[in-house]
Amino acid sequence: MLDGDLKGPGDRFPHDSTADLLARIKGGSSDARERLFARALPVLQRWARGRLPDRARDALDTDDLVQVTLLRTLLKLDDFEHRGEGAFLAYLRQVMLNAIRERVRRAGRRPLQVELPENLIDRAPPVLEALVGQDRAARYEEALAGLPEDMRHAIILRHEFEYSFAEVADALSRPSADAARMLVRRAESRLGRALKERRA
Repeated sequence: MLDGDLKGPGDRFPHDSTADLLARIKGGSSDARERLFARALPVLQRWARGRLPDRARDALDTDDLVQVTLLRTLLKLDDFEHRGEGAFLAYLRQVMLNAIRERVRRAGRRPLQVELPENLIDRAPPVLEALVGQDRAARYEEALAGLPEDMRHAIILRHEFEYSFAEVADALSRPSADAARMLVRRAESRLGRALKERRA
């Protein structure tokens, strides 16, 4: 799927790296912007599936939110400093997480108007369970943010974007899939320790 950056199988110009496209976008190339959008869109859509709670969905579904987020990001790339192929996806992930949080906040401010059948059994989790879930997510984000950049990107690419070890190696300029595997394992171990400290 990927060979060090966001190159899709149908890409007509495989020699253009994400770094090349970003540089051309900053130089004003709309063609480069369109090509990077086309590369990043399916990767980000796959990551975003299931991350927008039902209560936060309205006329815009997850795919639309991904497209809007990606377009806004590509129009404001002056804020982004390219430090390797994994950095761009980590940047997109953060922008998308912020958009999802904003959507959830807005959904929480408006009342839910749905007709429920009389025989519906309440399957909503208890309030405490919902809060514990939110607390876990916050601890994960804090622990992830505390990792060195290469470890943070390794975790994101492997576990959130579901990259193979070979793809992680390409994206993070590691010499082999085994080297990427070792980096991911060290990152997992460090993340696990950080999560335990936050539970204490």
